[in-house]
Amino acid sequence: MTDPTETPDEATPQLRELADIPAVEVITRAAVMLMSAAAEKIGLSAEDPDDSPHRDLDEARRLITALAGLVTASAEYLGPHAGPVRDGLKSLQLAFREASAAPEEPGKGPGEKYTGPVW
Repeated sequence: MTDPTETPDEATPQLRELADIPAVEVITRAAVMLMSAAAEKIGLSAEDPDDSPHRDLDEARRLITALAGLVTASAEYLGPHAGPVRDGLKSLQLAFREASAAPEEPGKGPGEKYTGPVW
């Protein structure tokens, strides 16, 4: 419940702050979150990814596909961030292919319907 003596701006400081963040920063933060989560699910944070307790390639596939959709849809708005974000996506797609017991053909991996084949 809010204090009736507070002004709307004082009652919702998180909304005010979010409204001040440029779209490119929100998109980039979302991309970094998806990249980090996908890397964890591939097992890249472990010394031996095959033994990672967090490894879940089905979850990684979903995260990479969501990242590919976000990157593809927002590339024109990312400016100088577009290249590094695309590079991170490609690295995750290649890491996923390496981690898979039966890798898909190029063009069939996670997110490749948005990015095209990854070699």
